[in-house]
Amino acid sequence: MTNSANTFKAIQLAQEQIADLESQLLKRKLRATESPCDTKSLVDGRELKAFCSNDYLGLANHSALIKALAEGGEKYGVGSGASHLISGHSIAHELLEKQLASFQEQHIPNARALFFSTGYLANLTAITGLARLAPEGSTSIYSAKLNHASLIDGVRLAAAQSKASVTLFDHTQMNALNELLKADQRSLKLIVIDGVFSMDGDLAPVKALLKLAEQYDALLLIDDAHGFGALGNHGHGILEQENICSDRIIYIGTLGKAAGVSGAFVCAQETFIEWLIQKGRPFIYSTATPPAIAHTLSKSLEIINGAEGSNRRAQLNQLIRIWQDEMHFSQWEKVPSCTAIQPVILGSNANALLAAKLLDEAGYWIPAIRPPTVPQGSSRLRITFSANHSAADLRQLIATLNAIEKQVINKATHE
Repeated sequence: MTNSANTFKAIQLAQEQIADLESQLLKRKLRATESPCDTKSLVDGRELKAFCSNDYLGLANHSALIKALAEGGEKYGVGSGASHLISGHSIAHELLEKQLASFQEQHIPNARALFFSTGYLANLTAITGLARLAPEGSTSIYSAKLNHASLIDGVRLAAAQSKASVTLFDHTQMNALNELLKADQRSLKLIVIDGVFSMDGDLAPVKALLKLAEQYDALLLIDDAHGFGALGNHGHGILEQENICSDRIIYIGTLGKAAGVSGAFVCAQETFIEWLIQKGRPFIYSTATPPAIAHTLSKSLEIINGAEGSNRRAQLNQLIRIWQDEMHFSQWEKVPSCTAIQPVILGSNANALLAAKLLDEAGYWIPAIRPPTVPQGSSRLRITFSANHSAADLRQLIATLNAIEKQVINKATHE
């Protein structure tokens, strides 16, 4: 370990700020799993019941996808070797993009899709690329206050690169957004929002937002990371669930959550996708995802779109109903979410950490979520369901949570 007397400034600053995070109960820690992603995880040599992953349909360890990944490796190797615009764009990528576009073709006229290695990369590319459509300083971006970090960073980068104006809005206050758009005279307006808010589990008012976009000549970018695969009759996401259609929509879906694998995509009217290929810097300068992953995702989309996908979504919806009907707290706050994300808000960092610790001791893996991921004073347990959970699994969790709530309240009362 470096002698403290010889510690140079940067390390000293890092050590001081890490210590400050720890004193505020905000330091995060990695835990290594020793098993596939599923409803039970082997962590530190212990089997824990996991209610914390985003594997909503339970596909991450699906035998058909494991087989498809092996097939993809045999057929395409393990790496792409270059960016998409050099030599890294495989026929596997091409076929996947056509499948993804077909999922949204009833909701986006002349739909075309572009595949990315991560949702973060997709959001950075879409927001910064679209902001460059207008001359510098001529773009307005309206971003929901509770958007995911990748959207926030995309908006910040667009503001720095294109001198776009940025306004934050409350997604529950459409009248206020209406007034802001009405007064905006810039040539390009972009509304940016999550389809499903990742920490609260509520849905964006996409119909109302599309109406505003049409009224004030704006684009509507929807990051449906937590909706794709899980929402809609066929799992096509929030556009299918809300039955909306517009060539103003820029739709972003994640493929490492309900789809069970890895990556993301942007789907939009083909002209916008062509523009992102030409001007989307994160896309242009990133090595393409291994084709074997794209090959595996094609099998995942078949499952999502078929009878098995429908059955898995039905199971997921049954779990959501059980939770909403049977989970009752005396003091903790349950959110009325209609999605697989079911947060329980405890308020303080200390209470959230204690609850997570007691859950761990009881054999559950549900980490505490604290600022800056969520607003100050709203630390929580972010409980998520998988189609691989049974009703019995969930009812056992409900009983455990009721007992742990009493323990946490009693400890707080006696301090």
